[in-house]
Amino acid sequence: MEKNDLIEVLIEDVSLDGKGIARYNGIVIFVPFAAVGDKLIVKILKVKKDYAFGKTEKILKKSLHRINVDCDSYYKCGGCVFRHISYDEELRIKSKFVKDSLNKFAGITNFNVSDIIGAKDINHYRNKAQVPVRYNRDQKIISGFFSPHSHNVVECLDCKLHPKEFDKIIFEIKKWMQFYKIVPYDETANTGLLRHIYLRYAKSTNEIMVCLVINGESIPCKDILVRNLTGKFENIKSICLNINRKSTNVILGDKNKVLFGEDFIQDILCDTRFNISPLSFYQINHDQTEIMYDIAKNMLNLKNTDNVLDLYCGIGTIGLTMALDINKLLGIEVIKQAVENAIKNSEINNIRNSDFICGDVVEEIDYISSYIKNVNTIIIDPPRKGCDGRLIDTIMKISPEKILYISCNPCTWARDLKILCKQSYNLRSVVPIDLFPRTGHVEVVCLLSKLKSDKHINVELEMDKLDLTAEKSKATYADIEKLC
Repeated sequence: MEKNDLIEVLIEDVSLDGKGIARYNGIVIFVPFAAVGDKLIVKILKVKKDYAFGKTEKILKKSLHRINVDCDSYYKCGGCVFRHISYDEELRIKSKFVKDSLNKFAGITNFNVSDIIGAKDINHYRNKAQVPVRYNRDQKIISGFFSPHSHNVVECLDCKLHPKEFDKIIFEIKKWMQFYKIVPYDETANTGLLRHIYLRYAKSTNEIMVCLVINGESIPCKDILVRNLTGKFENIKSICLNINRKSTNVILGDKNKVLFGEDFIQDILCDTRFNISPLSFYQINHDQTEIMYDIAKNMLNLKNTDNVLDLYCGIGTIGLTMALDINKLLGIEVIKQAVENAIKNSEINNIRNSDFICGDVVEEIDYISSYIKNVNTIIIDPPRKGCDGRLIDTIMKISPEKILYISCNPCTWARDLKILCKQSYNLRSVVPIDLFPRTGHVEVVCLLSKLKSDKHINVELEMDKLDLTAEKSKATYADIEKLC
């Protein structure tokens, strides 16, 4: 097989990033925007030793899972990957990926993973959008999203994922930029002023935050912008600037300035009020998050004697929704503004059995041990990279009875489970939840409990009679990194 070859293939499966998987003469072929059952003529674009990438030249037979695409930007934008297939098929793919990750990276087979919980609303569910603003070749100001594996902005005027009102707000901001000659950011030269339009929405209260990420300290004609936006959108409760002058791919800087209202909006999640600031982590799908937190609470079977440690606590969402059912809650988070929000959130909900500290959990282990005695439950909701070895060592020192692990990356989640299950913990339940319909992401919530040591079984193994060749088929850390 060589580059530019045309071959006929049958799509056998689809990866989590939306690529169809076919086999041709023993080589795996990845084909974007394909569906299981598609028979295709594929043009080979790149050939590696054991796999290749191609693109569809002609559909000979359509999959039964194919549907009409409802977005003009879909084939260029890097946001969605499943708009060409049915939602039922998307859920099957995501559920299979969780099970495969558990098998491949944790070595856990035949475990009864619960059915994936799909979303009622698969469009307009995102409560946050970070939209880059740039000049196109004709020096027209455009906004949209980056194309896959690049920083080329694909113009998108009607995103199907975020609230429709976001597009109207973005239109008004670009009109203001054009009229007052506000220059968009040039990533190559690190020049220009406006980098991103960053919007947040609180579904329960209908409040909107507008945050302009700028390559500077202020913006001209800001009063006019504030007057225009608040005059046309009464539910805008916060307008602020985020200062990011660094030549970096990181979207947000560390400093915020309020132009209108407060530096937060307020939402209600699981009957608990939360202040959300620009730098705070908050799950992007309100309704599915409520379902997920209810599942997590049921998994833990909380009692009023429980002492809970909430790692990566953010603004305190999951811990505070459980606080009334337990004895004591301690949350730890490295982002200062998020911790300030968490403390305020406990106050506005009149929750008196919680505390939050800003710091690294590994470095704060002595304080944790002295502050909260007899921790029996730990909640982990780490970033996509999962837990590092030091954190897992720290958890082992605390030795809780129960660990609730929430993850947006099944690969690193399963890698961490393998370590935890070797360290005297049993996997009790796993529930995949689709917080991100139409995209290549899926959430997992699981419960681990500590093995009881009052009973033992003695087993003698004759090593020379064991077939250890299966070890070669297990995933390496490099394998995991490729998928993550």
